[in-house]
Amino acid sequence: MVSKTLYGKEHEMERKKITIPDLYQKKQQGIKMVNVVCYDYIMASLADQAGIDTILVGDSAEMVMMGRPNTLSISVEEMIYHCKGVMRAVKSTFVVGDMPFLSYQTSIRDAVYNGGLFMKHGEVDAIKIEGGQEIVPIIKAMFEGGIPAAGSIGLTPQSLWRFGGYKVQGADATTASKLIEDALALEAAGAFAVYLELVPDRVSELITKRLKVPVFGIGCGPHVDGQFLNIYDLVGMFDRFTPKFVKKYGNLSQEVVKMLHQYREEVEKGVFPGAEHSFHVKDEVLKTIEKK
Repeated sequence: MVSKTLYGKEHEMERKKITIPDLYQKKQQGIKMVNVVCYDYIMASLADQAGIDTILVGDSAEMVMMGRPNTLSISVEEMIYHCKGVMRAVKSTFVVGDMPFLSYQTSIRDAVYNGGLFMKHGEVDAIKIEGGQEIVPIIKAMFEGGIPAAGSIGLTPQSLWRFGGYKVQGADATTASKLIEDALALEAAGAFAVYLELVPDRVSELITKRLKVPVFGIGCGPHVDGQFLNIYDLVGMFDRFTPKFVKKYGNLSQEVVKMLHQYREEVEKGVFPGAEHSFHVKDEVLKTIEKK
């Protein structure tokens, strides 16, 4: 949205920062929320311009940005670095920092301290941690410490080896019931939202209906309060693998390679840089230099 300044120039109007009450209101009104996973200033700026509701600065940065096979090796300091870049970019989007492996599992004190680092130095709006009933004491401590925290259940990548790979969770009555119990326990402990990953659509729907807080899902079907996808997947920039639940809305990787090919060819043929891309001096200056 634009408006006229006193000098007649158009400028972008200041957009309202999305808050937790805004997310709650959208759930109550049945308005679907749109969320992405993102790790850097440029992509976060584009997501913010597109009106995305929330950005999760995920620990999957270790895979997407650094090429590692899983998320386990990324540190708190590295995650805060990514959070800083995202926060500098956004004007309205709500940003959640993903607390990495061993930043909260060791003790409640460590969890609150590291969560505080995310808020203080990463400047995020909230944090997310993986787990259900086992992390209830941590969620409570975060809530009491003034740190908005979400819980994440279903497939939890930091527990990848326990699951034996990236597999759908809650596909039978026992595990589905456990997920519902976990979600309710997280909400009761003070979680501002619950994230679901790789949970069957009907189970996700049951959880969403039972909870008052927003439920965000990836690979969970259409009935959650908000969808989220990795921005690098949906624009077609990450091509190591494509999960079943990902829809690619473009293929930027091919476009970038095409542009780089053109750039290489123009440099090799002497087409680039041309006169319009170069800086020039006046002839008399050049003559003076040549005489010396």
